Amino acid sequence: MKNIPLGSTGVSISPITLGGNTFGWTSTREESFEVLDAYLAGGGTTIDTADAYSAWAPGNRGGESEETIGQWLAARGYSKGSGREGVVVATKVARHPQFEGLSPKNVAAACNASLERLGVDFVDVYFAHFDDDAVAIPDMAEAFSALVDAGKARAVGLSNFTPERMEEWLRCAEENGLHKPTILQQHYNLVKRRRFEASYLPLARKHGMAAQSYFALASGFLTGKYRSEDGAKTNAARGGAAARYLTEEGLAVLAALDDVAAQLGASPASVALAWQHAKGVDSPVASARTVGQLPDLLTALDLKLTAEQAAILDAASAPMA
Repeated sequence: MKNIPLGSTGVSISPITLGGNTFGWTSTREESFEVLDAYLAGGGTTIDTADAYSAWAPGNRGGESEETIGQWLAARGYSKGSGREGVVVATKVARHPQFEGLSPKNVAAACNASLERLGVDFVDVYFAHFDDDAVAIPDMAEAFSALVDAGKARAVGLSNFTPERMEEWLRCAEENGLHKPTILQQHYNLVKRRRFEASYLPLARKHGMAAQSYFALASGFLTGKYRSEDGAKTNAARGGAAARYLTEEGLAVLAALDDVAAQLGASPASVALAWQHAKGVDSPVASARTVGQLPDLLTALDLKLTAEQAAILDAASAPMA
């Protein structure tokens, strides 16, 4: 699959984006480096993180993921000069304990802090991670556009805004000659479909934005490794989130994934990501705690479902649609 251009920004993202939320949390430094190395070797190009990762973990303060990625970029020659072109780095602002919200002053300071942790002069995509109702859309639009003008970001992205607030941002940028957001990222997978399909995907297509999903594997549920409460309890970090899908409807989705996976000789995780491509998602975000989990993600780069196979999954997940 070809990389997806983000408008006229010059940035193109991989059809599977590697999520960096495990780095500095459930992945050790060595495991993180191994995953990053293997992802690039397998044809991936795009790494997604946020300044808040992983402030929720005991003993962490936020920024651990960016720091780990920054160390890897430096060690592999991707942080400066011509090597910087080899990797697409996306990060986000709004939830770091020291940089909460989207006021123009905070956005500028948080971006500088992210660049320092990552050890780069610019990020390829800078996301507004969560909306901030206390800040007017024009102020946010100007603040992010200013980062592009300053050469600190190449493209602007939006995540966890209502469709209406996204529309307002896009309209404001158009009317005022600002750099427009060229990518949106929202929660979407086989067990959470409705709002993305009804509102966000049409919005992305209307405005020529790339559509990206997070929680693409539903916290690991769609890998098929959590099929009972006891199984979910084996993973203290992820199992609780995956366990919420252990319902009659959720297990029916796993059964359909098993069916299609058997037809294709692939894993349920690979099929779940390929289904997203079939539904129009440009680049699902999925993470791998260890390098052993990565092949399922890389397989999805080239895995294509038939119309009949996509229909099987659509029908099984219809209660979530």
